[in-house]
Amino acid sequence: MILESATLDVIPGREVEFEHAFAEARPLIAASPGFLGLELSRCLERPSRYLLLVRWAALEDHTVGFRQGPDYPRWRELLHHFHDPFPTVEHYTTVASAGGYPG
Repeated sequence: MILESATLDVIPGREVEFEHAFAEARPLIAASPGFLGLELSRCLERPSRYLLLVRWAALEDHTVGFRQGPDYPRWRELLHHFHDPFPTVEHYTTVASAGGYPG
């Protein structure tokens, strides 16, 4: 399993609009082959910052399957204009886990 991590800085004052757009965009990524689940969390200290964690079966499911797939242009249209600066996306593989967190 691969864990995609993206820190999303949303333009202040547009958080509610972003969350509505994300709700519309979520089925686009969920329909992508290799998608295993996601979590979108809002930062308590910085309310316009979000953490997006997406679980993929393989790296290529995200980098090729989703980003080069037919639903990505709509994802981009719905969400990318909310970010300032544009997020850095990184991918991780589990080396240790504990508790009930899926990993």
